[in-house]
Amino acid sequence: MELSVLVDNNTLIDRYFTAEPGLSLLIEDNDTRVLFDTGYSDLFIRNAQKMGKDLSHLTHLVISHSHLDHTWGLDPFIRYLAELEIEKRPFNRPELVGHPEIFTSAGMEGFPEFGALMSREKTGRHLPLKLSREPVRLSERLVFLGEIPRENNFEGKTAFGSKEGTNLPDLVMDDSTLVYESDKGLVVITGCAHAGVCNTIAYAQKVCNEIRVADIIGGFHLMNPARGQLRGTLDFFKALAPKAVHACHCTDLNSKIALSAVTPVKEVGVGLSLEFDPVH
Repeated sequence: MELSVLVDNNTLIDRYFTAEPGLSLLIEDNDTRVLFDTGYSDLFIRNAQKMGKDLSHLTHLVISHSHLDHTWGLDPFIRYLAELEIEKRPFNRPELVGHPEIFTSAGMEGFPEFGALMSREKTGRHLPLKLSREPVRLSERLVFLGEIPRENNFEGKTAFGSKEGTNLPDLVMDDSTLVYESDKGLVVITGCAHAGVCNTIAYAQKVCNEIRVADIIGGFHLMNPARGQLRGTLDFFKALAPKAVHACHCTDLNSKIALSAVTPVKEVGVGLSLEFDPVH
């Protein structure tokens, strides 16, 4: 399996790509080709083209959750497919996989909408939809976790505005993750980990019946975290002992520094490519 970072808040040194506050990853595993999140704009398409990565024959588009830095690139992606059709170029309409609430928008005072701009109905006219709270296996080794239980007492409890048309706090219950079952353990691929990165990893271990963790890559939603949350996360990672940690996107510098004291934190940026179980 090869994982390529198409969008992140940062770029790698001496790699001439463009970054934005968002996330988009490409996962290629034999005949399975998955776009994980679309970032904020069409940047993931432009960076993919610059990397020589083909987005015209994806098998799946997985959306981690509804927020703008992960879904607002969905409209440019649909336009990208429309232009391929107009030009009569071969392409595939990937199955969109996500939690049933990924099209529910949210907002707060001063920021009326930061959830998905595309509706379920409009998106369904262009892409087949697979919306599930339960885990979904995308290939022999790749699993979408569905709704993640929030079982520990130090994370996954922060609300972000209110749900569309209500005064109910939005706990981002649509937040989900991909997991790749590598020969050396699980590779947990997170969007923002609103459910809590530790809750997410623990659920991945349960669903996949595997304790070993080879890598965690993506956003950990550690942005000036409460002391209890950071302490609980550090204790969890120290006991977990993953082989590598690629924290990015919504993980602040202080949190990365703290994590690096207990676990092997690696650099991440647009242009990064990671291989797991390479074919020799």
